[in-house]
Amino acid sequence: MTNLSEQTDWIGDVFTSDVGWDLLEDLVDVGNRMAGQPGEREGLELVRDALAAAGCRDARIDEFDIQGWERGESRLYAGTHPERTIALPRSPAGEVSGELVDLGYGVPADFEETDVEGKVVMVSSDTPDDVDRFIHRTEKYYYAVDNGAAAFVFRNHVEGCLPPTGSVGTDDDPIGDIPAVGVSAEVGSRLARRSDGDEVTVTVECATPETTSGNAMAELGPDTDEEVIVSSHVDAHDIAEGAMDNGAGTASIVEVANALAKMEDELDTRVRFIAYGSEEVGLVGSSVEADRVDRDAIKAIVNVDSNVFGRTLSLSTHGFDDLTAAAERLESRFDHPVSTDEGQVPHSDHWPFVVHGVPGFMVAGETDGRGRGWGHTEADTLEKLEGRNLREQAILLTALVADVADGDTTVARRDPSEIAAALENEDKATGMKVIGDWPYDDDGNVAE
Repeated sequence: MTNLSEQTDWIGDVFTSDVGWDLLEDLVDVGNRMAGQPGEREGLELVRDALAAAGCRDARIDEFDIQGWERGESRLYAGTHPERTIALPRSPAGEVSGELVDLGYGVPADFEETDVEGKVVMVSSDTPDDVDRFIHRTEKYYYAVDNGAAAFVFRNHVEGCLPPTGSVGTDDDPIGDIPAVGVSAEVGSRLARRSDGDEVTVTVECATPETTSGNAMAELGPDTDEEVIVSSHVDAHDIAEGAMDNGAGTASIVEVANALAKMEDELDTRVRFIAYGSEEVGLVGSSVEADRVDRDAIKAIVNVDSNVFGRTLSLSTHGFDDLTAAAERLESRFDHPVSTDEGQVPHSDHWPFVVHGVPGFMVAGETDGRGRGWGHTEADTLEKLEGRNLREQAILLTALVADVADGDTTVARRDPSEIAAALENEDKATGMKVIGDWPYDDDGNVAE
């Protein structure tokens, strides 16, 4: 058993450290960190070097090939009036015209009740309160595809003249089926008022080269067979700095590495830090890693994605009782609010492991409402984050990782069929099947 839970000197060191914030500034100053593009590589190199400087060993970048996507111009014409749009990554290139249909929230019932064949479908980025689960952008996109729509318009529900982004496409078909663009809440409102039922034209220009991404990683602690993975993702959408999503998470795990490196001799279990590439285009980097490693050797995963913008950490534990217990110990020890949810979160880099029954936390910042707010827009910028929150959360995460890595902490796995059943019970399986992300066969086993 380690005695990290009894030590307190490191807390002051973390709270006065600039390591994480300095890296966060460096990452946002890169500019475009889109998957497979030069800025993503620069970000991966920054993280690799920061992990090495923290004292981690074997700092490296493991490369892999991906389907690239490079933005060109996009346009939406209602009559002769052009509206401001941005193409959704991995939208195919093309120009289509059709009747605009405003489907409101774009929940399944909306598609069941409306004929969208050959039409341009517009849906909100929000989900109504009377629907028990959040309906993801990609699910709405594939409802449009499956119902024969000609194009997809994703309307931000947050006011402020900012069109949202977010990728489409699947693992098997990385480039989507129909052109897709994002528009602001204001543009969407104007289109719904003036052009619903009228013909509009959507144009997307893009390039789709084959390219290379990678995962930056390094490790600390004893060379045990078992390991704890602490992860984030480096890539961001090309329209923004990606400060919250996910410069903040990446800065946080490097701050944790810096703290644990100073107490490395106290660790009972190897801790491996991974900053993935290509998360925003379908969890590609983490899926590559999940296929590469011995998953049975992973004790637990602590994945950090989109934190720091608020003080309260949100810990999703995916029904792993031992992870929920660790979250409760963390909140009790520090008398600091921690929001814990046992539901399934199939949208970040823990997920390619959790589907196999590997225990995994999804760590984020608690939000008041549904949706991303200004995330996935050009407003995801540094000045919205506070160094105090980064330092506080790095303290909490360091303690959480140390607890999970403790030799006396047992973390039981779950059978994949239990994860599949939980997704069914939470009504999340439906959307995953529509998208093509359902990983299980009829017996609840992961289809290899």
